[in-house]
Amino acid sequence: MVSAINRDTVVAVFLLLLCGIFYAASFQIKETNYGTIGAEVWPRLVLAVLFVLSSIYFFQSVRAGPGEATTHKTGFLARYRNAILCYGLFLGFLLTLDFLGMLLGGAAFVFLALSVLGERTPRQLAIHAIVAVVSVGAMWSIFTFALRVILPEGEVLSIW
Repeated sequence: MVSAINRDTVVAVFLLLLCGIFYAASFQIKETNYGTIGAEVWPRLVLAVLFVLSSIYFFQSVRAGPGEATTHKTGFLARYRNAILCYGLFLGFLLTLDFLGMLLGGAAFVFLALSVLGERTPRQLAIHAIVAVVSVGAMWSIFTFALRVILPEGEVLSIW
C-alpha cells in the first residue's frame, strides 16, 4: 500500500538531492596554491548546514503525514505576495548594485524588506532604518576591514 505524501516531503527530498549534487560538484573546484584553506571549504560548509536543515525539514514533513488537498480562494499572486515582493526587492538590489554599492544598496534593501513585511508606522519605520543601517554597516565593516573583502563601492560613494 502506497501512502500519500505531502508537498513538503517532496520539496525536502528535492533539497536533499540538490545538496548531494552540489556536494559532488564541489570536488570539481580547482585547488589553488595560495590561501590558508582550500576553495572548496566554504561551499562544503554551507552545503553541510543546508543538508542539516533540509534533513530536519524532511523528518518534520514525514512526521506530519500526508497533506490534504489545498484549495485556496485567493490567487497565486495574493498567496505568495510577500515572497514575490521580497524577490522583486532583491532583484532591484542586484540591478542597482553598481550604482548604489553594497553599503547603500544593502541598507536600502533591508529597510524596504522590513517595511514591506512589517508595520509601517512612523515608529516602526524608524526602527527599520536603524536595523538596516546597523546590520548592513556591521556586515560591511566585517567584510571590508576584518576579512579584507573588496565589496562593490558604487558610483554614489565613489564621488566622495
